[in-house]
Amino acid sequence: MRAYFLDRIRVILTFLVIAHHSAITYGASGGWFIRLAEQDSLTALALTLFAAVNQAFFMGFFFLISGYLTPSSYDRKGWAEFARDRLLRLGVPILVFGFVIGPLTVAIANSRGTDILGSWLGLMGQMRFVIGPMWFPYALLIFTFAYMLWRRLVAVRPGPRQSIPDHATWVLAAIGVGLAALIVRQFVPVGQEVINLQLGYFASYVFLFATGCVAERYGWLENVKRRHALPWLIALVVAIPLLPVALVVGETMGQTDFATGFSLPAIFYAFWEPVVAWGVIAGSLWYFQLRWGERDRRWGFLSRQSYGAFIVHPPVIVALALAMEPLAAPAIVKFAILASAGTAFSFALAWAIRKLPLVRNII
Repeated sequence: MRAYFLDRIRVILTFLVIAHHSAITYGASGGWFIRLAEQDSLTALALTLFAAVNQAFFMGFFFLISGYLTPSSYDRKGWAEFARDRLLRLGVPILVFGFVIGPLTVAIANSRGTDILGSWLGLMGQMRFVIGPMWFPYALLIFTFAYMLWRRLVAVRPGPRQSIPDHATWVLAAIGVGLAALIVRQFVPVGQEVINLQLGYFASYVFLFATGCVAERYGWLENVKRRHALPWLIALVVAIPLLPVALVVGETMGQTDFATGFSLPAIFYAFWEPVVAWGVIAGSLWYFQLRWGERDRRWGFLSRQSYGAFIVHPPVIVALALAMEPLAAPAIVKFAILASAGTAFSFALAWAIRKLPLVRNII
């Protein structure tokens, strides 16, 4: 039985990806193709908190859903067909973005409306590869082939559905993920890439993808109830305002680096992230399944465009941001306009290109 509420969650997560990059455009910390506002304003601090909360859960949530969909697809298609499907749906978009859409985004950002075509052709002629947000399908491809290898080595037999683990198990999981993130960040600080991946965030990504694979077997995502979600929602409400407090306290102690080391901000941030992630994920699964568990044509339609919107949104929002540059409005207003318009245009463009049969078969 399909969990239709996941359609809505995927659409909202895609919107949050676009909003996240819009926030960086107007001052939030993080890497993006273009920046159009100062990073030391009150607006930038507010957008940075928004981006930090997003970063704690939204890509991990994508990995959880991807893991949830993996076992049934593997069982249905078999090893060889599943491998071909993953290479087609993940590998081809990575290459198209890396060699075509990514350079286009760079050309738009760098040329600022002057000779975009020449700059774009020049970058493609240099075989410039730009990974951008396609690090996600790239990482997912690695995770998927790791799952396939595991399935080839370990016999998995259908078993009775099991209840969702108790709160103590999830607390231990949060501590374990936080500790793993803290250790990894001693070698690969937050913001630093290794093979085009920010490994400092991958402790939660690996855990959530694996959890999704297990959750599909036992039906966990469809059975998150109020009693499962409420403690984590309370923890979420408490945790979010504590992040800026921890950063301020760390600054008074002369400790400002949250990306690596064992400073107060670095330790707090590593353990803060899984608490926020568990809260948002548990709350969303409970609420969306409770309110929107039935099939909905409109959300199903939007869900089918979400992957395409994810792929094409970089040049869309970079172009829109530059078009709005002469607009005399506060950065927070421009952020709201860019996030909203960028989402609308990205989904519309995804719908248009998915009219092509070849594209529709891939995304």
